[in-house]
Amino acid sequence: MKRAFRKYHRTLAIIISLPLAFTVFTGTAVTIVGEWGINIGLSRSLLLDIHTGEIFHLQAIYPILHGLGLMGLLVTGLSMSGLFGKKTQQTKRN
Repeated sequence: MKRAFRKYHRTLAIIISLPLAFTVFTGTAVTIVGEWGINIGLSRSLLLDIHTGEIFHLQAIYPILHGLGLMGLLVTGLSMSGLFGKKTQQTKRN
């Protein structure tokens, strides 16, 4: 079972990493450009369009895809961790 979850986790991580990287970097860049006034060569509106998925016409489902991807990573990661596995009772011997 753990082997299957590792396979799914690895595949899902590869798929979700690019959109999440875009979201993280553009969100940081929007803050840098908007709040600190640093010019990085891209307008704040273009960065926001990329950040929200509007540039790809995915603004309606972009957050849902992020959420589903992260929930999948969370489920597969926690299942591999062994935190929720069966715990064996140890008998106390004198």
